[in-house]
Amino acid sequence: MILNNKIDFAVVFSVKNANPNGDPLGGNRPRITSDGFGEVSDVCLKRKIRNRLQENGNEIFVQSDEFCNDGKRSLSERFNDYLKELNPEEKKSKESVSKSVCEKWFDVRAFGQVFAFKKQSNIDEVSLGIRGPVTIQSAFSVEPIIIESIQITKSVNSETTDKGKKSSDTMGMKHRVSKAVYVTFGSISPQLAEKTGFTEEDANQVKKSLKTLFECDESSARPSGSMQIKKIIWWKHNNKTGQYSSAKVHNTLKVDTNGEISLKELEGLTPEIFEG
Repeated sequence: MILNNKIDFAVVFSVKNANPNGDPLGGNRPRITSDGFGEVSDVCLKRKIRNRLQENGNEIFVQSDEFCNDGKRSLSERFNDYLKELNPEEKKSKESVSKSVCEKWFDVRAFGQVFAFKKQSNIDEVSLGIRGPVTIQSAFSVEPIIIESIQITKSVNSETTDKGKKSSDTMGMKHRVSKAVYVTFGSISPQLAEKTGFTEEDANQVKKSLKTLFECDESSARPSGSMQIKKIIWWKHNNKTGQYSSAKVHNTLKVDTNGEISLKELEGLTPEIFEG
């Protein structure tokens, strides 16, 4: 069933002795705003959502290398190989191609995607842009964060030396957030859902992926248990445009440094709250 009601949501999560999202331009230190608040980018969050959706059996277009399950080495290879499966009539217009890729890949009909392909005699579009109904903001900590940096060394012989002696230890830095609570907000637009074919069941799949956002996401920077969902707040409006703007809905949520929430009431809009 096509989504007929606007949805707003919020995710509250904790970080303890982990690097939730390293900044490659800052020596992989945890991302931080100019006023000292921690940040996890929207791209990082969507990557985790895609991984959880893929684990739940959904086909994903933007796959990470470690989660690649179709052997395709790039997005262009994945898309161009799929184009070969379409008949000439389906490839004649961007509308038919758009409908086809939205039906095939969950993340395309959820987040949207820009495709580019070579113009051919039976294809009248060189590029294709799809706007997805699901948007998510970067997550920010509820208070300024403290970043700890430690120097690390390798205590094993990484190189064989001429005299058989132990080679020089490799030295580097590891960064982590000691303790923090982050909040992100998102929305789902029924108007755009209608264009991509995003359904009520798809929205429930997104909700399910948010509940398990950090499962199977462990790494040396994010050890198991170091990042945990505290709360998910899910507001379902009673119409397509919503009784209230997303900004007003999001502003009803207050989060303290322990991840506990308080909500202002909005008439006619009762949120579902899920514990982590």
